[in-house]
Amino acid sequence: MEDIAELLKETREEAGIDLEEVSKDLNIDVLMLTNIEDGKIGAFKDIFVLKDYISNYAKYLGLNCDKVINDFNEYLFEYTSKIPVAQIEKEIQQSQKEDIENKVFSPYTKPKVKNQKNIYVMIYILVFILVILAIFWSINKITIEKQNASIISYRK
Repeated sequence: MEDIAELLKETREEAGIDLEEVSKDLNIDVLMLTNIEDGKIGAFKDIFVLKDYISNYAKYLGLNCDKVINDFNEYLFEYTSKIPVAQIEKEIQQSQKEDIENKVFSPYTKPKVKNQKNIYVMIYILVFILVILAIFWSINKITIEKQNASIISYRK
């Protein structure tokens, strides 16, 4: 990237054009042009926008746009091939998670929650508790009725 940045900067300076003039002609912010000439690709969120800026800047300066973009693509390939696969996978998972969180779902398209096992366990426990309570209630009812029956028969 330093080679591309240096080429763009030297060509502009040799032509005697200042950054403000380039900024007006290309409708690109002066800060963006400065970042391009300094080789700071980290200042750009979208690599495709940066690529478009470099392409337009190279055309504006009369350089071979295709050669500059090919050099940039080679640089990007070298740069991105050095990123660990684990980090790439982590970024992909994070972006997918953010996409799901920010997406509005209808009841028919909402993704199923993976923690449904917990719901089933809670339902089984609740049913078990209700059955135990029903058994205790029926035992209690039977014993109370026997006492009532014996008290009533005793009074007669």
